[in-house]
Amino acid sequence: MYYLYHIPGKKIGVTRDLNKRVTLMQGYKEGEYEVLEQSDDIDYISDREIELQQSYGYRVDMKTYKKLFNKMNINATEQTSTFPCPINKLKGRLMDNVGMTWQTEHGQFEINDQTIPWIMANVKESMYNKNRCYVYNKAFYEAFINPDHTPLDITQQGNCTERFDLIRSWAAERGIYQTGNAHTQYVKLMEEAGELAQALLNKDKPEIEDAIGDMVVVLTNLAFQNNFYIEDCIDSAYKEIATRKGKMINGTFVKDK
Repeated sequence: MYYLYHIPGKKIGVTRDLNKRVTLMQGYKEGEYEVLEQSDDIDYISDREIELQQSYGYRVDMKTYKKLFNKMNINATEQTSTFPCPINKLKGRLMDNVGMTWQTEHGQFEINDQTIPWIMANVKESMYNKNRCYVYNKAFYEAFINPDHTPLDITQQGNCTERFDLIRSWAAERGIYQTGNAHTQYVKLMEEAGELAQALLNKDKPEIEDAIGDMVVVLTNLAFQNNFYIEDCIDSAYKEIATRKGKMINGTFVKDK
């Protein structure tokens, strides 16, 4: 089913998943948007979207929804599956193509609620064309098809970015992104913060280390559920503090006003 949605004063668009496309990706909750029409006819809904964009005075899409949908031609080689769009547009394209399958030497792959988070956590930009990106077929096979698959070990060595990728893959494999939500992750974060507080009071070094690690895992998932990478959140925070000046008062850094 295709939904023609309206964010008052902002835009009119089409999606097959209102929660993920409008709420998770764009940040609008129920009540902040409305469904104008719905249909299982992609031709009708595509034409209707353009018609209403014009009548409401919004920016009119250069290409109809059906053309965007039909253009998701995934190029599968022996090693990779390449998507015809830049990484920053891939999540939306994947959501619009839920249910799509393509054939590789490792079997048939599918775009669904479980594979989308994994793809986003493991996708790489093409070194030849910034408007294309890819995933490795063998890794996809190991994560979703191989019957002898062993869950990823997030303790394996690697740089920080790789660790975050492993956490996101781990969470995707366990359905945390598919069936969980940001509210439950926040509750989990508070639980871990409580355990950290107890460990600090007890001066229990191993528990302090464990609690801090658990909080990083939860924050990584919380960021991804809100359409952010934790790496970008850290970079944003660092840019804020990089040139900040202040002084220590009673054991706390107080920034200059």
